[in-house]
Amino acid sequence: MREIEPKQAARPEHPKEQQAKPPFQEKPQGFPGREEEMQLRPDHGERSYRGHGRLVGKTALITGGDSGIGRAVAIAFAREGADVVLSYLTEEESDARETQHWIEEAGQRGYTVPGDIRDEGHCKKLVEGIVAEQGHLDILVNNAAYQMSYERLEDISLEELDRTFRTNLFSMFFLCQAAAPRMQPGSSIINTSSIQAFMANPSLLPYAATKAAICSALKAAAKPGRFQESGRISAASRAWLLAGESQRTAPRTTPWNWP
Repeated sequence: MREIEPKQAARPEHPKEQQAKPPFQEKPQGFPGREEEMQLRPDHGERSYRGHGRLVGKTALITGGDSGIGRAVAIAFAREGADVVLSYLTEEESDARETQHWIEEAGQRGYTVPGDIRDEGHCKKLVEGIVAEQGHLDILVNNAAYQMSYERLEDISLEELDRTFRTNLFSMFFLCQAAAPRMQPGSSIINTSSIQAFMANPSLLPYAATKAAICSALKAAAKPGRFQESGRISAASRAWLLAGESQRTAPRTTPWNWP
């Protein structure tokens, strides 16, 4: 009898190899950029993310939730069963509506609340409105950030410095202060840090400083008694794995130059 060799399953393609590769044609945009104007659209998991009911009955607030990381998180949370509130700038309305579409397609409620989180009053009203409408706020994702590059230290104006710190750092304090007293045991606050907190690019000095401050604040806030006993506060750094891989393989003399 002829021996039948077992079929070998096709090896799945590495995720890094599934997407388009550089060089890309650049299309400059003013601030804030809009995702709908990008020539190569990012993949937020619209066609690939599968939920497993991990967040059923939860309500999440995501700042900068209109596009980029914020949209990817919103889609994932909705497919896990959470209702999602998107915070974003008024100029980003069209991107926010697209994200809302994906939230509602997942069968969840998606709320769009434009406004400037640099304003403490807006942050308070944002949280109060969510609690009034939904009855609870379970997850706060401080994702929104402002970043500009500068050739020289003296090029950084007071206006740019103020905008960077207010958007990236002050808003985190405003929203945490408003949300934490209203969050129940098992709730979560997620702050977005960056590899810039640990390996700063000189051209991104204000941005890097805010991300380092976020990490420091997190360490203090995570101490017992600073946040509710059963709550979690954490930070995510989107470039950390890439940095770790490069640090292991690059020569010690290689200068760091992170985009």
